[in-house]
Amino acid sequence: MTNLLSEGDQVMLVDAKRRRYLVTLAEGGEFHSHVGVLPHSALIGQPEGISVRSSGGGRLLAIRPTLSDFIFKMPRGAQVIYPKDLGPILMLADIFPGARVLESGVGSGALSMTLLRAGADITGYELREDFASRAVRNVTTFLGAATVADRYDVELRDVYEGIDVDELDRVVLDLPEPGRVVDHAAKALHRGGILVAYTPQITQAAQLRGALTEGGFGLAETIEVLHRGWNIDGPSVRPDHRMVAHTGFLTSARLLS
Repeated sequence: MTNLLSEGDQVMLVDAKRRRYLVTLAEGGEFHSHVGVLPHSALIGQPEGISVRSSGGGRLLAIRPTLSDFIFKMPRGAQVIYPKDLGPILMLADIFPGARVLESGVGSGALSMTLLRAGADITGYELREDFASRAVRNVTTFLGAATVADRYDVELRDVYEGIDVDELDRVVLDLPEPGRVVDHAAKALHRGGILVAYTPQITQAAQLRGALTEGGFGLAETIEVLHRGWNIDGPSVRPDHRMVAHTGFLTSARLLS
């Protein structure tokens, strides 16, 4: 990737109040906001990190979006898993380059692109065609079609009815009833493989834990990740007034028998 911004690049524009706008650069394109109009030509060919002024005199910083930036701003249908949970999922699932992963359901693609960028090869099961199409579009927009062409296969399938791939390294679930997948996962995973599930409600996690115990899984744990920022402004140091507290519970376990 060159440091210069090019046509087709995803760019994050940040205004003076740190509001962020995701833009795809196009020849002849324009960005319109409350601070005026900014032609894309003012950015194309310029280095990342350039600061430019709009027609209304507003200053805008242009940078390439991080994965977290893109997830918050990308088109979505289903609710996405927040970045504060995506990082721990990578660790709990122990995702590594070349890991064979079954993901269900793929939703808007936030978890997919996180797993893919960590090096996993994904077979995705999704019930809704509109969600599957949106996930593929979001993933290819951020990572590039060539990058994921042979590593991301999304099928319109109901994982509750079974898993058709075997010798998987990992199974990662974002479903209402992950406990119903445990028996299928036990057949699809190799011994020592890991299952990780994201569940919004603790009752879902409790039901899953029971199914894992009965299904030959062990070393199970359930965690909740809380995210609190800090305001640091010279001598003023204090916790932010707001924090991202509950989003969901993360349950992981290993197939032992």
